[in-house]
Amino acid sequence: MAKHYESEITQFLNQYKQQHAGTEQRQREGRARLWDKPIDQELQDGFRAGRVAQQPYVYQTD
Repeated sequence: MAKHYESEITQFLNQYKQQHAGTEQRQREGRARLWDKPIDQELQDGFRAGRVAQQPYVYQTD
């Protein structure tokens, strides 16, 4: 692939970001709202302790 090649998608995204200046900031805010949450370690430890070991073949009946 040529060093200066940009796909049509990349060109579109770059052009879109130039025309809509706040796009990246809104993306960061959306990510923070949905994904970047503090994890309650005590609750996670409880989830791990409550796990049941999976059988090697999950559809096998006892």
